[in-house]
Amino acid sequence: MKRDFDVVIVGGGVSGCALLWTLSQYTDLKKIALVERRGGLAKVSSNAKANSQTIHDGAIETNYTAQKAKKVRLAAEKLKNYALNKNLQNTVIFEMQKMAIGVGDKECAFITKRHEEFQEIYPGLTFFDKAKIKQIEPKVILGEQGLDRPENVVGSGFEKYWCGMNFELLSENFVQEAMKIHSENHVFFNFKVSRIESCMDDEWAVISTEGDEIYGKFVLVDAGSYSLPLAQSMGYGLELGCLPVAGSFYFVPGNLLRGKVYTVQNPKLPFAALHGDPDVWIKGKTRLGPTAFAMPKLERNKNLLKGVSWELFKMDFNPDVMGIVYDLFSERDIRNYVFKNLVFELPFFGKRKFLHDARKIIPSLYLGDLQYAYGFGEVRPQVLDRTRKKLELGEKKIVTGRGITFNMTPSPGATSCLENALKDAKEIAEYLGAHLDVERFYKELSPEELKTL
Repeated sequence: MKRDFDVVIVGGGVSGCALLWTLSQYTDLKKIALVERRGGLAKVSSNAKANSQTIHDGAIETNYTAQKAKKVRLAAEKLKNYALNKNLQNTVIFEMQKMAIGVGDKECAFITKRHEEFQEIYPGLTFFDKAKIKQIEPKVILGEQGLDRPENVVGSGFEKYWCGMNFELLSENFVQEAMKIHSENHVFFNFKVSRIESCMDDEWAVISTEGDEIYGKFVLVDAGSYSLPLAQSMGYGLELGCLPVAGSFYFVPGNLLRGKVYTVQNPKLPFAALHGDPDVWIKGKTRLGPTAFAMPKLERNKNLLKGVSWELFKMDFNPDVMGIVYDLFSERDIRNYVFKNLVFELPFFGKRKFLHDARKIIPSLYLGDLQYAYGFGEVRPQVLDRTRKKLELGEKKIVTGRGITFNMTPSPGATSCLENALKDAKEIAEYLGAHLDVERFYKELSPEELKTL
């Protein structure tokens, strides 16, 4: 029996699940399929162990410019409003304090200036002096031998904010809600896409490695690190390469932090700065990280050789991509950062090296407090543009105009999942001649933006 759908979404992470719900809730499309190569939803990058469990709205991410922060804040509001509308408090979304701290005079001056600039973007953004931080996050100020740390410390953030998120449970909720709306929707698990082929009747055949086939008038690929190799296997996105960057975490027993504490980002580094927060999935532990290092894999595996991606080698073994990587590593700050993070992964030496950085957040930490978080962290696909000869930060989209689109969504892709789902829904609705209720989308998820329509 031929299995026909209006739309086929490839990838059961939070981005694909958000699109399934958005199409079901706000369009008149009634037959939508989601295919996932694993046996459940959100088992790779959207898994609770794989990411920072944070709604990144730009208030405390110091590598965000004011312009980017304005954009990301609106995307984050959609996600927060969805979770609150569905009464997912304290199961999927979590309220806690969050702050970016500056340590030492130079960083304190930076945080002070940034706070003044960002107050306009974030109503209620609060400046914390050292005494206030000691009150709400005492472990950030407590040094060795019970004395306060000697450096000046200031912070900018919120005492209470809905900022923690279990993206795995969120993905499951998106699908549950979508299935309630249309009974003809379908989720195919253990469906590893081998290839996608164009059909004579303006459809696409999505074919699994087992030879199973489903058909869609539009295919949206939200397959994380695998989106680009799948696109290139079809002749799209050949001007792009990929730098997979993996991240790891360390645990500290106990709730040493009451909320999210971020540090100042080195502007020369395209990777996240170290932060600490209470783990929302494993209760009673504080998580510190992430580290960041490149690896030749599209999906992380603790076995060094297992999982090495040959698709990655096919994408990246060309002079242009090699030149971009060489230029990146020619920058001293990036080179030193990468080598240091590689050391973090080593037995015995890694924990000792990481302790120095971790004490910036919790200065009273001892070596015995740190535990490497085995099985935590995942790969993020950083896109390399061979034409522009540079690393592309943020989301990347390959729009073919033929009823198939490919998304690459590194951080903060999870935070932007509903924002990106709306963009994809607009493209899909226009291509298929379907109705999309944009006004209702904004009314329910982003009333602030409704005024601008």
